[in-house]
Amino acid sequence: MDKEIILERCNAICKNTLMETLDITFVDVGDDFLTAKMPINSRVHQPDGVLHGGASVALAESVGSAASYLFLDTDSFAIRGLEISANHTRSKVDGYVLATARFLHKGRTTQLWEIRITDEENRLISICKLTTIALKKES
Repeated sequence: MDKEIILERCNAICKNTLMETLDITFVDVGDDFLTAKMPINSRVHQPDGVLHGGASVALAESVGSAASYLFLDTDSFAIRGLEISANHTRSKVDGYVLATARFLHKGRTTQLWEIRITDEENRLISICKLTTIALKKES
């Protein structure tokens, strides 16, 4: 399938969701990654005006979960998040961040994703790990 069609479909399913609220958009996809972008503004700030760590985690889980749907068999399996962890390395007050999800482990039942969140200058803002599980759908 064409890259632009994949991105268009990923963005279309974000209507009326947290991703739309945070203005998260999917901007790039490849054979082993998915990237989303989120603007930094007052909607994602802590009270002191810097990017809220919870918004970064929401971005990370959004891109990791969407990548699961792209790279796993979702006709036969439902994908659910099991655990997410984040380390925040740098503050940011404006501009945007990009989150790129890549597999660390692609098991039949569980998957481990690394999501790197960087700024416009490719500086690391946060690094997250997301564990997902593939649950067999009832027939």
